[in-house]
Amino acid sequence: MSHHTSIERMLELLLKMARIRTFEETIERLNREGRIPGFLHTSIGQEASAVGTCEALTEGDYVTSTHRGHGHCLAKGADLRATMCELYGKAGGQNGGRGGSMHVSDFGVNMLGANAIVGAGLGIAVGAALSSKFRESGNIAVAFFGEGASSNGAFHENLNLASSMGVPVLFVCENNGYAHEAPVQKMLNVPNVADFHTGYGIPGEIVDGNDVLAVLDVMTEVTDVVRSTGRPALVEAKTYRHRGHHGGDSGRHYRPAEEIEAWLAKDPILRLSRRLAEAGVDQGTIDGVLADAQAEIDDAVEFAEAAPLPDPESALLEVYAGDSGE
Repeated sequence: MSHHTSIERMLELLLKMARIRTFEETIERLNREGRIPGFLHTSIGQEASAVGTCEALTEGDYVTSTHRGHGHCLAKGADLRATMCELYGKAGGQNGGRGGSMHVSDFGVNMLGANAIVGAGLGIAVGAALSSKFRESGNIAVAFFGEGASSNGAFHENLNLASSMGVPVLFVCENNGYAHEAPVQKMLNVPNVADFHTGYGIPGEIVDGNDVLAVLDVMTEVTDVVRSTGRPALVEAKTYRHRGHHGGDSGRHYRPAEEIEAWLAKDPILRLSRRLAEAGVDQGTIDGVLADAQAEIDDAVEFAEAAPLPDPESALLEVYAGDSGE
């Protein structure tokens, strides 16, 4: 067992992953029922990389995300009720209901936003890291991205820029095997996204992205290096999304059934639950954690359902940073 993880810590990690899983499964259902509008990209199956990474960060560290960003938001400490309101397009959301699923951000916890543009979060994270360097704040920035973004110029430009300037940014690739419907083997001419580290003169690591304890171990070490050297690093977490690319995509017409089954058996929540059972924790305690997560999400849904829609008069307020309309 990892030296970082007492039973209490493992139960805390389980709660954080279960919270994300339950949130995602719930909004998926609400979206189908027409209660939550728009496109949703869920991170069901990818909870360990979000939780394991954010667990290694401080409150002052920055995070940027992808179009699949709810998990990163919650793992960084965003308020559940506010995040649910944001997805509902309600006034109580962090962004007043204006951002919705693909642009949810929470500056209160230095979560600088999900992003509908592939790879766009990398540049924002490099900018945040540059500001940390100038201010000598000791904070680092983490850019989450998918393996599909490694085919994008933004990925290569930002790794090169961060390395050339020497800024404390950690690039975290969540390789879930598919860029929409394109398998990674057809998109990548090297075995791993982490292999690109050599071209930019920065450290590169690969981690089992479905093992939250392994992710936490690697991220604890790598964030220490980034923080102490003030230089970038690249980590690739090998994971899998249980669902298709978005709500309307089952994922079953381009992913072999046996591949899906094999990955479902490596579910990060199942794996941590098994680890806890092996450590002598009874099933009742584990079930209690899952029930706690469900109760939190139920509360957030109830809150968001009752929350008011934004006042139409406020449509043009806060469109630009700093314009409070006063």
